[in-house]
Amino acid sequence: MKNNPTVTQQHIQSIIQNDAFYVFPGTTLTVCCLTLKNGFTVLGESACACPENFNKELGEKYARENAEKKIWMLEGYLLKQKLSDAEEG
Repeated sequence: MKNNPTVTQQHIQSIIQNDAFYVFPGTTLTVCCLTLKNGFTVLGESACACPENFNKELGEKYARENAEKKIWMLEGYLLKQKLSDAEEG
């Protein structure tokens, strides 16, 4: 098996500098803002349909997971660009 470049969960976690959460008043909408080490920010969100089921900790968990998924896409693109540049010489 070849040792091909890949994006890993460890890498994703290593580039996150901090997180911040906000719940909009009167809603179940939770937003997570992840700041990456290079200063770029990524937002994730979550909401529940029934306000009686709202749980702050779960809202933050799902909003962060949503933001992390967006980082995977960004880092996947960056890796593909680096591989493409290396092929071109």
